[in-house]
Amino acid sequence: MKSTIRTRRDLPSGTIILDRPEQANAITRFGLEELKQALDDLHQEKHVRAVILTGAGSVFSAGTDLRELEQTRTEVDCEFQWQADVKAYQEVLLSMLRFPKPIITALNGPARGTAAGLVLASDLVIASKSASIGFPEVRLGLVAGVSAPLLRFRLGAAHAARLLLGGRPVSAQQLLQQGLVSELVDDDLVWARAHEIAQEMEETIPEAITMTKRLLNEILGESLETEMSVGAALMATARTTESAQQALEKWRS
Repeated sequence: MKSTIRTRRDLPSGTIILDRPEQANAITRFGLEELKQALDDLHQEKHVRAVILTGAGSVFSAGTDLRELEQTRTEVDCEFQWQADVKAYQEVLLSMLRFPKPIITALNGPARGTAAGLVLASDLVIASKSASIGFPEVRLGLVAGVSAPLLRFRLGAAHAARLLLGGRPVSAQQLLQQGLVSELVDDDLVWARAHEIAQEMEETIPEAITMTKRLLNEILGESLETEMSVGAALMATARTTESAQQALEKWRS
């Protein structure tokens, strides 16, 4: 099976690249496995002080591969598979939140659905001026169940409701104003700026970084894991509905 994730090391940073540019870097279940493995590998490398997450080409990621999602409907055990897929996605987000090193998203373009969830699970976001995030699930009869608690945690209930219920994307400029994006840079500088921040991390103490991340994501966000589990159940259930099937069939045609 062709790899959908590429990693590189430019010490002190390690970069994970969503690498399916011909499919707008859409995320498959195999891609989630690769992403989790890439995080595990970079966790073990002590000279990697921060991890950068970005997409190949001009798009961060279109989110869940809808072709794979639609194909799963024809399988006998589709409901079991959807539950497994949602659980795998939740585990990746939790791995990012618990990751002992800073994760910096170099948001090089649009991020949609589950990919926007990856952005929310990172610690810092450096965005290109053409970047945006969006949760189009409600337009496909789906629910962004696992990402919703993270979105509320990062932006608050009002901004979360607008993004989740409207299904329309929000620009990087708006996200900068709302506090999700740390810096806005030219499109061709987004990775370079993320790497500069990783270099700044060399001046910090790794143990202090790990404890600070735990404070931010596990103590202040103590209910996140429970909320994400509830959201995961809703996310999997939504995939079984007739409205989702009709929306996906319309998308395919």
